[in-house]
Amino acid sequence: MNKLITIENVSRSFQIGRRQIEVLKDLSFQVEAGEFVALCGASGAGKSTLLHLIGGLDTPNAGRICVAGDDLSQLKDSALSQFRNRHVGFIFQAYHLFPELDALENVALSARILRQPPALAEQKARALLCQVGLADRLDHLPSELSGGEQQRVALARALVNEPALILADEPTGNLDSHTGESIIDLLCALRQERNATLLIATHDPKIAARAPRVLQLVDGQMAGS
Repeated sequence: MNKLITIENVSRSFQIGRRQIEVLKDLSFQVEAGEFVALCGASGAGKSTLLHLIGGLDTPNAGRICVAGDDLSQLKDSALSQFRNRHVGFIFQAYHLFPELDALENVALSARILRQPPALAEQKARALLCQVGLADRLDHLPSELSGGEQQRVALARALVNEPALILADEPTGNLDSHTGESIIDLLCALRQERNATLLIATHDPKIAARAPRVLQLVDGQMAGS
């Protein structure tokens, strides 16, 4: 199999007042293309920070991160933005939808950013929203959708550019257990259909149990895999 992600001796700390807080400490691991990996650990263990680093939303203080053949430390801001748009689909706990755009527009916007023709972007967005069960919600604003429906829009948006890597940060954290389980079912099915790599940060043992591989973060260090 091909290595999609390589993490080498990565550390990340933050300065808070006079204190320097070490969030990640000398992490090294690899993820194969097509893998489904659960990233587990208590709140504050560094799960979200690690996903942000892998997705190019943040940079480490030390170490090296390579994703899809790109050494992220060598990319300038514009190249990092292009890397994220082409290779990474993000799904966040808080959805992060544009409140003034309806479901179809929220999803199509990600395709438009890659300069896809408007008609094609809308066609792909519509197909994905239908696939996630929102065929009758295309023209609804986020405020008119339930939490589960908003997360389905966020899922469609993450997949519209057919990314090689899906990063999901506590995607069911704001949902009840039944709705959360349906979102994970959908995410797993779409990942398998598209042969994408999935990293999901979670503290829910039921979600972790569904992943063939689990990485456990404890105080910023890897406890096992």
